[in-house]
Order: sequence, then C-alpha cells, then structure tokens
Amino acid sequence: MSFIRTYTRPRVFAAAVLGSLVVGALLGILARTTEASWLTELLDQIGTIFTSLLQIAVIPLVFTAIVVGINSLRGLGGGRKAARLGGKTVLWFAITSFIASLIGIAVAKLFNPGSGGLGEGVAATAKNADKATKSVDHWGSWSAFVDGLLPKNFFTAFTEGETLQVLFLAVLIGAAAYSLGDKAKPFVDFTTSVFEIIQRYLGWIVRLAPIGIVGLIGAAVSNYGDALFRPLLSTTLAVYVGCLLVLFVVYPVLLQFVAKVSPLKFFAKAGTAIQFAFASQSSAATLPLTRQSAVNLGVQPAYAAFATPLGSATKMDGCAAVFPAIGAIFIANLSGVSLNIWQYAGIVVVAVLGALATAGTTGWLTALTLTTAFIGLDAQQVALGIALIYSVNPIMDMMRTATNVAGQIVVPVVVARGEGLLDDDVLNSPTDPSPSADGEAATQEKKPVAAGATA
Repeated sequence: MSFIRTYTRPRVFAAAVLGSLVVGALLGILARTTEASWLTELLDQIGTIFTSLLQIAVIPLVFTAIVVGINSLRGLGGGRKAARLGGKTVLWFAITSFIASLIGIAVAKLFNPGSGGLGEGVAATAKNADKATKSVDHWGSWSAFVDGLLPKNFFTAFTEGETLQVLFLAVLIGAAAYSLGDKAKPFVDFTTSVFEIIQRYLGWIVRLAPIGIVGLIGAAVSNYGDALFRPLLSTTLAVYVGCLLVLFVVYPVLLQFVAKVSPLKFFAKAGTAIQFAFASQSSAATLPLTRQSAVNLGVQPAYAAFATPLGSATKMDGCAAVFPAIGAIFIANLSGVSLNIWQYAGIVVVAVLGALATAGTTGWLTALTLTTAFIGLDAQQVALGIALIYSVNPIMDMMRTATNVAGQIVVPVVVARGEGLLDDDVLNSPTDPSPSADGEAATQEKKPVAAGATA
C-alpha cells in the first residue's frame, strides 16, 4: 500500500507520465524500424483497452454527476440562489471560451499551419479517413447537432452512448428531483451511491494511465512515424502554445485579480487533476480529481459538486476554443481558402455557444466539425483535415484535456469568491492532492484531505 501511496504522489505520478511518453515513443520507433507488426498490434491493443476502460464510465458518470450536482445546490439556499450560481458559472464558461478562441486564432495566424500544403505523398489512413467522413456526415450542420440533442427515448440515449442526450436528460431529471424535494430523496440517494461507485472505479483506472500512454503514443509513432508528425508539427505546436497561454497566462490572471487566489497555490492543489487529464485525455474520467481539487482550493463542496460535473461536459477551452480555431485555419490553409473577418468571428461564436458539442470523449471532433461547417469550409476538405489530425490526435489531446480540466477548476474558484463560497481557511491549509491508497481522495466532499492524514 505504501508503494501505491508513493506512486500516486503528484511528483512521482508526473514522472511516471513523462516517462511513459518517452517509453511509448521509443517502442513505437522500434516497432516501425524493425517492422515488428506484433509490437505495433500490442501497443495499439494496450492503448485501446485503456481508452475503453475510461469510456465505460463516461455515460453513467455524466448522468449521475449532473443529477447529484444539481441537487447538491439545495444546501446553498433556495431556487433563486441555485439559478444565480448556475447563471454565473455558465457566464464565466463563456467568457473564458471567448478569450481562449481569440488566443487560438492569434496563434494559428502566427504558425500558419497547413500553408503550402503538406508535401508529396502525405495522406491519411483509410481508417482515419472513414472516421472523419462519418463525423462530417453526422455533425456537419447545426440542425444535426440540435436533432442529436433530443433522445428518441430514455433508454436509447444510454445504450447508444449518446453523451449529449444523456446530459440533456440528466439536467431535466436533476431539476425535477430538485423541485420534488424530500419525495425524490430515495432516488437522489441511490444516484449518489452509483456516482460514488463510479468514482471508486475511476480511482483504480487512474493508476493505469502511464501504461495506457505507452500504448497510445507507441501505436501512433509506429503507425505514422514521421510521415505525418513532421508535416503536422506546426499544427501540433500551435495547439500546445495556444493551450499553454490559456493555462499559464489567462487562468493565473483570473485567479490573481478576480478570485484573489495565488496561481502557485492553485497549481499546487490542482496539479494532480491536471496531470491525470494530460495522461487520460478525458475530462469526464478526471472529474473525481477535478471536484476534489476545487474543494481543496476552498470551494464549498455543494457548489463544487454542481460546477465541476457541468464543466466536465461543457467547459472545454482546449477542445472547444483553442483547438477548433487552429484546426479550422489549418483546414482553410490546406484548401487554399483565405478566411474573412466574419469567418473568424464565426469561429469565436461557435466556441462560446457550441460548448455542448464537446460533451464526451471525442468532443474535439464535433467541435471542429461544427466550427468548419459554420464558417462554410468545403465538407471534403474538412474530412481530409480531420483524417490527418487523427494521426497526431493523442499528442494534441493531452494538452487540450489538461487545459480543459484546469479551466473546470478555475471557474468554480472565481464564482465561489464572488458569491462568498470560498473558504480561505481551507484554501490556505496544506492538502494532499494525490489519490489515497484506496482511491477515495477524490470523493471527499466535506473537507480537503489534510497532509499526512489517511483518507
């Protein structure tokens, strides 16, 4: 058990994640240079299993977290208080998305990804081309997005894995349960128990992240090598630079001057959640750590239980703001299209209003598809661009998701400060942000885990 506690400490876990990136890349190079197909298949299988283990939890986690989160607001006051908190949270989501999209456009103009083409012989795999075409067909218009938001019935939303529909149902059912009060208490208690079970499951999966990264990165390097990494280097760098600017410039400014919270203290307490987001490439899977980080930063648990689940589904500055801006400009450059001022404005509008499109584990895909459709880029060129991006997506998605999760913690801190829901005693107390040996650190609601204490 002492090994597990040591392994899940922030610095040790970060070292394991970084080491897995190197090991994965080296194994991928080995598999490619020696043409060891068995090694490529093994790496791909490891990455697929890790991703599947995360995806298993996404649908039930989204539903239970939203229902529990809405009903947790009861402890903060009446319906008006809950509505005000919800409104302010969504407003700050929109403000940060607006800023992040502008940064994405500026960085894309600086790097100019895709200009001059990608070089002779550069092409996407048939598998990625097929996935990209299906995305364009499914999410190629806003009417399709609205149609996809409404489930045919309660059960198909879950059985078909439609995250947007499950989110829609969760909000309605959570609000209905809130309005019924004590009559709905048995249902809320049951949903809370299911939510805790899912969090325990994810606490176990946290520890597998370095192994999963080895598979994801190794398979990507082995399958594509430098054939697509080099041509897409400027696009990848642009995504990293844009996200880093949001992560280490925009958020610290908001923390320091709006929330009156030291950025250093923020990153010390939120570091584990951000690291796991980088490793897992899933905001939903990181939710237990995200919520605990907000609580450790002094946000009242009842509000944190509402804001962080909502953010994990709709607050995606990396996937829905920075990346779609860069991706749309990349595709436009590939197509030889010069975007006008109104198309740039369209990119910002989608980033602010289309956050719901990022719900789920492939939010980047729907966000980019909706953005390019909104500004009128050719569907075939969009499919080509998305197919190419798929080849380096695991590398891009790490930075995007880390940015997403950081923002999902920053906004509750900012709102909590403005509403008097930030406990400075908790904020200034030492806490251990790492998961405990039994995986429960992320599930503590009433108080942060004190340093050296057992969870």
